[in-house]
Amino acid sequence: MKKEKGNLYLIPCTLGDTPPLEVLPFLVKKAVEEINHYVVEHEKSARRFIKSISPNKNQGDLHISEINKFTKDEDIPSMISACLEGLDVGVISDAGCPGIADPGALVVQEAHKNGIRVVPLVGPSSILLAMMASGFNGQNFAFNGYLPIDKQERKAAIKRLEKLSADYDQAQAFIETPYRNNQMLESLLSNLNGNSSICIACDITLPSEYIRTFTANEWKQKKVDLNKRPTLFIIQKL
Repeated sequence: MKKEKGNLYLIPCTLGDTPPLEVLPFLVKKAVEEINHYVVEHEKSARRFIKSISPNKNQGDLHISEINKFTKDEDIPSMISACLEGLDVGVISDAGCPGIADPGALVVQEAHKNGIRVVPLVGPSSILLAMMASGFNGQNFAFNGYLPIDKQERKAAIKRLEKLSADYDQAQAFIETPYRNNQMLESLLSNLNGNSSICIACDITLPSEYIRTFTANEWKQKKVDLNKRPTLFIIQKL
């Protein structure tokens, strides 16, 4: 008799040091308690998250594979081999939902190729939470990852996104390395039309959460320090 395949569970984690069960549903706790095979971005942070969800779980029973920018394509199939043996595998991002701006998407692709059921669990997504709170067009938006570091290339990217927003009534979201957030805001204020709106969504779901939407001209009158704080930027030409 052919062995039934296990499932690939996409397990969301917190966006910071919030107690997990304040922002994650019970199904996440149940999955972590039952699954021993994982694919994660960084083993240390994944083990810490698993322990926070299930303190009594034996860490020695865990089988963990890391997937990151150094992972080779040929290494990915082995990460879900447990599913082919009938065992469930969990994918955990460093923050938020796996597969969204996250290398775990490659594992999901491999699962689909092998007829493995993919089960996404509910959890916090900084992109969706920021869009919800922005007041921008939630029916038409794009996430653009990181913008270029080079000043001229970044300026061109900001101008291009502003034009896309105006032409298609499309909100444009992106992120920056946390220690460069203040420089990103400066670039936006220098290069956007004064009437273009900017939403800054910072420390989402944390006690220090800060989400505000103003025009570029209005932001020039504000003082906010985003240094080393996880931040999502959204612009829209209203």
